[in-house]
This record gives sequence, structure tokens and C-alpha cells, in this order.
Amino acid sequence: MTEHRLLARLAEGPVICAEGYLFELERRGYLQAGAFVPEVVLDHPERVTALHEEFVHAGSDVVEAFTYYAHREKLRIIGKDDLLEPLNRQALALAAEVAKSTGTMLAGNVCNTNVYDPADPDTHARVRDMFTEQVSWAVEAGADFVIAETLRYHGEAMIALEVIRETGLPSVVTLVADRSGQSREGLPMVQACQRLVDAGADVVGLNCNRGPWTMLPLLAPLVEAVDVPVAALPVPYRTTADQPTFQSLRDPAFPEPSIPFPVALDPFTCTRHEITEFTRQAADMGVRYLGLCCGAAPHHLRAMAEALGRTPPASRYSADMSKHAYLGTDASLLAKNQQYADQL
Repeated sequence: MTEHRLLARLAEGPVICAEGYLFELERRGYLQAGAFVPEVVLDHPERVTALHEEFVHAGSDVVEAFTYYAHREKLRIIGKDDLLEPLNRQALALAAEVAKSTGTMLAGNVCNTNVYDPADPDTHARVRDMFTEQVSWAVEAGADFVIAETLRYHGEAMIALEVIRETGLPSVVTLVADRSGQSREGLPMVQACQRLVDAGADVVGLNCNRGPWTMLPLLAPLVEAVDVPVAALPVPYRTTADQPTFQSLRDPAFPEPSIPFPVALDPFTCTRHEITEFTRQAADMGVRYLGLCCGAAPHHLRAMAEALGRTPPASRYSADMSKHAYLGTDASLLAKNQQYADQL
């Protein structure tokens, strides 16, 4: 039953998966930008639980265990290899508890290792080992499926897929489209995803790096080319044709070298209305697995859910400007305030 839960849900309609834990917990002061290792899972587990709950409250169908960048290489860099297993098991336990209490799906997670080299078989073995240990812990925690995300190398994505398939769990494999719109080996996104489908991926698509308006043009050809559900999880930032990724954005108001990534992206943040429009367009194209990556906040997820016609618990507090003292339309409002609105 667990094996088919994600696929059954996708057959019924779109699935929403909240991501973006790294950026949101960094903004809240519980995670350090740079290494971006999620030690918060051990240091402040209650904050991770709270964010899981907030994303579900806003409309996420999935609780994704916060094991992103919790792999052996990242922990080696900060000299805390001994935390690898405790961190992963704790992250999965926190997510599993929220998923169980809310009736949502539990997803395990692996991501880019930053050590993969297409020309070096030794790195392929290291990557496989890293994925294997993380995926095995996800299986033990009762994950409904496993996400392999933010993968620039198609070869690394294939290794992740092979490891997930060995468990029998469904897979969601999402690639990163950098400025070139290709994998790091130079494969067009459509071709890279087709190869993943041929290898048995259950869901394929794109996540991270590109904002809604620069990811959107890549989605229609992908939906047309594959016969499995397509995933789209952009970053909620206003990327452009000239600066198609949030790492390529430049802010002239920012000190040299004017690179706002990762901690000065605030001026580029999408509004909830932009997320609504992206969701409608992506769903109309046939995208079935939707979400947001780095920079996402619960109000963005609520906008996504509402764009799909849903009313998650957070919709109780969706904006209603009709009662605003100056900008509202309610008949009981004071006319003098409404007449003063253009002076605000």
C-alpha cells in the first residue's frame, strides 16, 4: 500500500510538496548559510517540527524529511561526521511524526553530493554509498517515497534512481536547469528526463535555481516528452531571461560584486500572486507534482494550494481587503477614510 500511495494520489490530481527548509530556517536564525548543513534537526528539533506543521497547514500533501545536505560529504566539511546517522534518523522521525498526525505522505530525501565527477568512477562509488545509507534510513522510517533533488549531473541522478529503485519505493527525481538549460554534462533537460523515465523513474522534473518565469518555458516540452508525472519546484524569486537562475541574479543596489545569493535575495522575492499564476499555468500544461524550493514560505504554499482550488486550514486567514479601513469596500467603513486612501 505504501508503495503505491504517491502514484495513487497523482492519478487523482496534483500533489503539492513543500521544500525550502534550508532557506527558511536560515532566515529564522537556526541554520548557517554557506555550508548549509541542517544541524537544526539536532539542535532545535522543535523548530523543524513546527515548519513541517506550518507547510502542511498551508497545503502541502507531503512532509519531506529535512535530510537535504545531511550527507556524508557535507558533514565531513564541517568536521562532524559522527552526526551523520543521528541527524538523518532524527530528521526522518520528526517528519514521520508530523506526516502520521496529519495524514500526509512521508518522503525521504537525497540531494547533490558535490563530489560526483563523470570521468572518475571512484566518485560514482562514493556517491552510491552516500545515497544508499540515506535511502536505507528513509526505508526504515517508513517513507512513502524518496525524492532525489537538485541534481545537476544526469549521471548522479541515475545513481540516485538506481539506489531508490532497489528499495521498491516510488521515486521523484528532479534536475537543476542552470543558465544553459542543460544538465552539467550538456544534456538537454528533456533528454535527461527521458533517460530517467526509461530507467524507471516514477516522477521526473525540475527543482531549484530557476524562478517561476524561467522554469515555466522548460515545462511544456517536458510534459509532452514523457509519460510519467512531471514535477516543477522553482525557487520563489523573480529570475529573468538574462538572469535565469537565482544564483545569476545581480542587484545594482548591493555592494560589489553585487551577488545577492544566498542571503540578500529579498528584493527579488515573488509575491503570493505570482505563485498563484505560476501554479495555474503549470497545472494547465499538465504538471502534476508541484512545489517550491529555496526561499519558499508557508504563504507561498497556501497560494499554490488555492490556485489548485483547495482550501487548506491556512485559507481561513487568506487576505480579505474588503474590511480594510482605507482600502476596503464594506458598507460600514467610514467614508472619510476611504476618501483619504489616495493620500496614503
